[in-house]
Amino acid sequence: MTLKQTVEQLPSSAGIYEYFDKNGNLLYIGKAKNLKNRVKSYFSSKLSLRIQKMISQTTSMNYIVVNSEHDALILENSLIKQLNPKYNILLRDDKTYPYIYIDNSLKYPRFEITRKIIDAKNVKYFGPYSVGARDILESIYELCKIVQKKGSLTSKKLCLYHQINKCLGPCELPISKERYKTELDLAIKLIKNKKYLIKKLQEQMELYAQSLRFEEAGELRDRIEKISRSQIKSEIDFATNENYDIFVLQNSDSRAVIVRLFMRDGKIISSTHDYIQLNEGIDEDELYQRAILDFYTKEKPPIIAPILVALEFESINAIRTYLSTIFDKKASLSVPKQGKKKQLIDLAILNAKELLKKDKKTLNTKILDELKELLFLNRTPKRVEVFDNSHISGVATVGAMIVYEDGIFDKKSYRTYHLDAKDEYAQMRETLTRRAESFSKKSPPDLWIIDGGTTLLKLASEILASSGAFIDVIAISKEKIDAKSHRAKGKANDTIHTKNESFKLKNSDKRLQWTQNLRDEAHRSAITFHKKTKLNLDKESKLLNLKGISQAKIKKLLNHFTTFEALKKLSFEELSSVLNIKDAKIIKNIYK
Repeated sequence: MTLKQTVEQLPSSAGIYEYFDKNGNLLYIGKAKNLKNRVKSYFSSKLSLRIQKMISQTTSMNYIVVNSEHDALILENSLIKQLNPKYNILLRDDKTYPYIYIDNSLKYPRFEITRKIIDAKNVKYFGPYSVGARDILESIYELCKIVQKKGSLTSKKLCLYHQINKCLGPCELPISKERYKTELDLAIKLIKNKKYLIKKLQEQMELYAQSLRFEEAGELRDRIEKISRSQIKSEIDFATNENYDIFVLQNSDSRAVIVRLFMRDGKIISSTHDYIQLNEGIDEDELYQRAILDFYTKEKPPIIAPILVALEFESINAIRTYLSTIFDKKASLSVPKQGKKKQLIDLAILNAKELLKKDKKTLNTKILDELKELLFLNRTPKRVEVFDNSHISGVATVGAMIVYEDGIFDKKSYRTYHLDAKDEYAQMRETLTRRAESFSKKSPPDLWIIDGGTTLLKLASEILASSGAFIDVIAISKEKIDAKSHRAKGKANDTIHTKNESFKLKNSDKRLQWTQNLRDEAHRSAITFHKKTKLNLDKESKLLNLKGISQAKIKKLLNHFTTFEALKKLSFEELSSVLNIKDAKIIKNIYK
């Protein structure tokens, strides 16, 4: 069926639609209240250059019918995160921000940090905090004489905190609720007023310095700096204790920035921002939708505040309906045109413009732009995943994935894998398949780099095609000298492979060195995990050797059951199917 025939036969139902190019690559995912009307609008004359370019590349489409616009919104957002289409905008800020809370139902309440709603009747929340939540909490316990640790009250004996004048000691002493409340009120005042908190910390820091307690003074200095960094100065004066979540967008030709401000009790308590690489132009409607959907996940936030945005974006009513289901009450989402709420929008826009000014092109971004041009990549590789495997004679076979984003290695996102496969091709297939299967939980990157040649590159391309995700993929193969890999930094003449071409760049070429640097980090990660795995295997082998199980029998077991962890869970019958009864009993007794 041709594209024109598919469009003509579209139903008038709610659903999502997907556009593909001539090679079957996913270009775009959209949602619609009425699929027929929405898709037909793309073939009208009044289109932006971005949409014209996308439609010119579209040769086929799919669609999925759902029950409502609400369902379409949820499915669209989920598929974009999972498949990362070329013309959609994917925000990778999937963090949840911490809140400070106090459970007032307790006799002597204390402050804690949470990222979700606490199952208790009388809980008060403060936040969210993009940075500094832990520093604010520690400052409260530094300056207020409240119960310092959860277990302090259970001991019913005065502890060190009372001796150093940091707790009133209600675990043993008859402290009245009124006296304890004065400390709680001070703590709440400090949480709500950062200027006052910083002033009190500075006073405490000076006392420590005068007492020659320089290490403690230094800790307070660092804490003050971190808390100060989270402040946005504002002259806007809200006489009432109003709460607002503010979202704005600004963009240049190549980058956009989303800024979020959080006002609580009439004061801006924190802010956060994300840069977005604009590979195929900007769609403000989609960006606002994505920013709000990604921030308010499927869980109800501890504090529900009215939401202010700078633009009456296309899906605002659908988003408002969706948020109402999350909040269990009617969501407030509005575009202020005047007054103090409009001043909040203007303040957020001012900060967004400043962030764009600071976002200068670095040497790293220049290299990435040059790589995109050289290798005919679809996107500038802002986020990159690199893969390598490691083993010795088929023992302790592992895979590793490292992640690089915005000029640094994102070590929290690194992953390592125990592999069953024995040959290099099957090992890489296992590693890449396991990563592709997790795209629904962790969105795909802009680029995959494979440590290997064209054979592994083709394998990676096939796995990505099967997953439906739109990701550029390249491989880098090591220069061989006397049949050995040449790894000398800055001297190896490695080859970069793409789907259509291979490039032998000079070893002084910054584009090659950037790619080698990422490949070497993946190699280091794989080798490190291999050594750790091998050490654990050797320990287990020695234990079995001491009990009379030979190395040959251990190898036989591992070939059959793969890992020692699997061995530990086997029944006697399963063990005796591979070994004799005597040896099976020995192993069962070791791991019982």
